Amino acid sequence: MTSDFLVIGTGIAGLSFALRAAEHGTVNIITKGAALESNTAWAQGGIASVLPEPMRELGDTIEKHIADSLDAGAGLCKEPIVRTIVEEGAATIEELVENGVKFDRTGDRYSLGKEGGHTQRRILHSKDMTGIAIVTALLERAKEHANIQLMEDHFAIDLITTTKLGLVTDGRVLGAYVLKKESGEVEIFRSDRVVLATGGCGKTYLYTTNPDSSTGDGLAMAWRAGANISNMEFIQFHPTCFYNPTATGAEARSFLVSEAVRGEGGVLVDANGKEFMHQYDERGSLAPRDIVARAIDHEIKKTGADCVYLDITHKPKGFVAERFPHIYNTLLRYGHDAEVDPIPVVPAAHYQCGGVVTDVNGLTNIRGLAAVGEVAHTGLHGANRLASNSLLEAHVLARRALKRMMVLYPPEKESPSTPDIPEWEHGTRAAPDEQVVIHHNWDEIRRIMQDYASIVRTDNRLQRAAIRLHNLRREVREFYWGHRVTPDILELRNLVTAASLIVDCAIQRQESRGIHYTLDYPNKKSRFMKDTVMRRF
Repeated sequence: MTSDFLVIGTGIAGLSFALRAAEHGTVNIITKGAALESNTAWAQGGIASVLPEPMRELGDTIEKHIADSLDAGAGLCKEPIVRTIVEEGAATIEELVENGVKFDRTGDRYSLGKEGGHTQRRILHSKDMTGIAIVTALLERAKEHANIQLMEDHFAIDLITTTKLGLVTDGRVLGAYVLKKESGEVEIFRSDRVVLATGGCGKTYLYTTNPDSSTGDGLAMAWRAGANISNMEFIQFHPTCFYNPTATGAEARSFLVSEAVRGEGGVLVDANGKEFMHQYDERGSLAPRDIVARAIDHEIKKTGADCVYLDITHKPKGFVAERFPHIYNTLLRYGHDAEVDPIPVVPAAHYQCGGVVTDVNGLTNIRGLAAVGEVAHTGLHGANRLASNSLLEAHVLARRALKRMMVLYPPEKESPSTPDIPEWEHGTRAAPDEQVVIHHNWDEIRRIMQDYASIVRTDNRLQRAAIRLHNLRREVREFYWGHRVTPDILELRNLVTAASLIVDCAIQRQESRGIHYTLDYPNKKSRFMKDTVMRRF
């Protein structure tokens, strides 16, 4: 399977890149499940952008959005990167609208929301299903384009590079080995321009707002291929995941209650209905996510409660159902009326602020390989992501990555000679019939991460996690090389790699900053005001 561009992932990052790239050549888009199984599709709140005057809120400016992002990032944001991405926000909104995305309006103006860490209303949204509105529109365009071939149920196993083929002086990407789920066969997808748009790794934790597909696939593939990884200690926990211990199913266990609910007046209270956030931050329930998540974690541990509550019952009857129909109806389906009773919530793993190191154009240290969206570390998010900056970053970087690739690696330019790529060799044994072993390892990884490497950490906990993950990596490696590959084995392999990178980065950062908080080093230290960079080769 040969194409000018190979895109792995079907969220806003992958689809935005593919639509632009298709004007310059052929594009293969692959995704390991259904096209709508992405973190983007689960995004509720919206996309942050300062609009052109007079569409923006009175008093809002590019400089204020930059300042809010830098403040949330706790000293680790790269200001030139922040400025570049924020300044291109209006162009992003314009392009998304041109591609059929419909943002909520009040009359002839966009209806702008406010979320934690933002000093102004600048969040464009489509009710409380912004992500699915964006992906659906982009997906329709992609399916209509003659130069785009979209293939679902195609699981990328590993990147193919000249370095891995033994040509260490070259160092460029050649494509990927891909498992076709239906047949179980592995094919070579050949391309000199590969884009990782695979999202994050939330499923490394027991409690997460992410879909089941978020197993760190792109991160792990890039690491094995020799790409640099940075700042994986910064895993953002969303403060308000619906707490419903008796429910079953991925949605029930992972249902996010958008930050926009607090932006519209929702407040966090304890079991007695008492507000507590002003004890931790003067911004109260609208403080940045790292502060709110730690405050909730502290309240739960202090009181022994199972959860805290998000109270928006003071709003007029019908407000929640109108402004947040998806949240309201989903909660109602699980027997909870948010207009009558406060919503039980707990923090849950939500977003990785680190990832594959890229420049401002999304390019990595491997020639021809870009990483865009949550899988990438550009320097925008620093030590804590500002709410709703993620969709903005994904779209801006997709645009910039294509533009830069067309300068460095234009399809019309004759590519360097391609070495022979060996066919895939399966393991000698049949697929394991004892799925219980895989499921046990999967569960063990997530419990290790939840217990030892979540909101509050210590050196002792992190070292325990590192030792256990080392043993699990060895066990998973034996599984991988000894058997025919299956989606379960591949996800387990990527999951343990992502978890190990999180823990290894966390051990190196001997301070507390942003969403990395350790009891052994509770304060910031100037000597750690830098990225934690992991290099394999």
